[in-house]
Amino acid sequence: MSREEHKQLFRVSGMTCGHCQAAIESAIRATDGVQIADVDLKSGMATVEGNFADEAIIEAVKEAGYTAAPDDD
Repeated sequence: MSREEHKQLFRVSGMTCGHCQAAIESAIRATDGVQIADVDLKSGMATVEGNFADEAIIEAVKEAGYTAAPDDD
């Protein structure tokens, strides 16, 4: 998938605490092209904005020890 400027919600699994939330947010922010990353522990959602491939976000979250999938609802 090509990288393009967009905003995407991701459903994140495996978060249980604020440390998890911070680790995921840090991993997403370190991804090329990400301008804004906000992870909400309560909802289990991550909001990401920038010029990135969704697959790169999924991989970054996976490398941090969690799982993510685009929320297309």
